[in-house]
Amino acid sequence: MTVPNLQEISQQLDSESTRDRRLALAALRDVSPEDAVPLIKKVLHDPSIDIRSMAVFALGIKQTPECYELLIEVLADRDYSIRASAAGALGYLADARAFEPLVRTLMEDTNWLVQFSAAVSLGNLKDPRAREVLMQSLKSDTVVIQQAAIAALGEIKAVEAVDDMLAFVQSEDWLVRQRLAEALGNLPTPKSVSALKYLAKDEHAQVEAAATLSLQRLEAVQSLSVPERGSKSGSEHGPDNG
Repeated sequence: MTVPNLQEISQQLDSESTRDRRLALAALRDVSPEDAVPLIKKVLHDPSIDIRSMAVFALGIKQTPECYELLIEVLADRDYSIRASAAGALGYLADARAFEPLVRTLMEDTNWLVQFSAAVSLGNLKDPRAREVLMQSLKSDTVVIQQAAIAALGEIKAVEAVDDMLAFVQSEDWLVRQRLAEALGNLPTPKSVSALKYLAKDEHAQVEAAATLSLQRLEAVQSLSVPERGSKSGSEHGPDNG
């Protein structure tokens, strides 16, 4: 594999051509985080929103100790697409410190794309404290935020949220039903199993497939947690040891 020339990438990032700067950022894919982040910082305030968005998201991939603080700063940017990229990148960092900034973003930002990114990232953090704010997001009027909240509740294994989530089992949006089917596979309750059996007969193939896979996952978990009986006709008090 050809080793990227850092000096050439740096010069390309200074180019007046947006295309050149975009190509330079893409070239950082094969560069170590320690070498990449100083170069990414050169275009964090680029005049092109697309370049800035790429740079911000790259901070979530090329992780160094300073990336968290950089992303928190960008999370307050005036442009919603930049804030959304920052919220998404914080999820990739999987840094527990991002929990409260992401919760504030989900609750206070007025742009649906930023809220969506924050909800997804809260799921990526897998912090159970996010349950309450994600359950509030289920009441959003924006379908994609509902989708993100459902998925994130599954990621954090919020079993207590199952009753609220089941309100979406007959959603008109098949992507909502698919996200629900996927999420319930992480939430082992009798109601989850019942809902998944219903969704496994869904008219949309992707919902049906997601529900079937989640049912298999829950059955596997159950088989591991319940001791095998010696025989199907064994005593209710345990396997026959005779």
